[in-house]
Amino acid sequence: MLSYRHSYHAGNYADVLKHSVLIHILEYLKNKDKPFCYVDTHAGAGLYSLRSEQAIKTNEYQQGIGALWQQDDLPAAVVAYRDLIKSFNSAGKLAFYPGSPLIALHLMRQQDRLFLYELHNTEIKILAAAIKKDKRVTLLHQDAFKDCLRLMPPQQRRGLVLIDPSYEMKTDYQQVVETLIQLHKRFATGTYALWYPVVERQRINELEQKITASQLSNVQLFELGQVADSDQLGMKASGLIVVNPPWTLKTAMQQTLPYLAKQLGIGGQGSYRIKQLKAE
Repeated sequence: MLSYRHSYHAGNYADVLKHSVLIHILEYLKNKDKPFCYVDTHAGAGLYSLRSEQAIKTNEYQQGIGALWQQDDLPAAVVAYRDLIKSFNSAGKLAFYPGSPLIALHLMRQQDRLFLYELHNTEIKILAAAIKKDKRVTLLHQDAFKDCLRLMPPQQRRGLVLIDPSYEMKTDYQQVVETLIQLHKRFATGTYALWYPVVERQRINELEQKITASQLSNVQLFELGQVADSDQLGMKASGLIVVNPPWTLKTAMQQTLPYLAKQLGIGGQGSYRIKQLKAE
């Protein structure tokens, strides 16, 4: 249970999609002076060395952020993403990759608040060191599925919840939908981003069906594939299901995903999906 370490996968194509969307949503929330909160259900270690043994072993970042690092034709959403990653690296050299907690912290203002959940005993210690006792951050060594409902509705009445477990446990596919629905019942105007991996397409079809059958509304799906679906082991694609997305997000992804599918796909197998799961 808790064996997953994101250090093997930091900066891969799934992170490119997830973090490009995350940055777009947070920047949109900043258009208003009113404070907002950000909740990360599975925060991870916060900052990853791309020179670590784990990163070198898989080399996944090379077909992710590494493939975009020197490009000069990036769509606007990818420029914002790449420039933010550059702020964590010196002299233009790609050596470190920030996870979603540090990306959010980098973008947040003094009035905004961050709630980070991490259950892994080693990861939370690394995360605590990366956060550096920032007073805007509440670090929670808890199971977010069991605890995060108490945060809703947030005091700020504006915010984003990122739900992105590792899906090591097959029950996570059911748990994420149940958690999303319960969170939305308590905070209907919030924005929610649910990340998923495509390992078995049938599981994603079932996840989409459950969301479509729910009382949720205004739901969009954005998916990026690196290789074609198959019965072989491993993740072929990943996506985000976003509830109450910024009105600007779909247009940004229509410009972004075709480019990423071409640049980050392997052997010409890159693909993408943009789908309105539920209308407003």
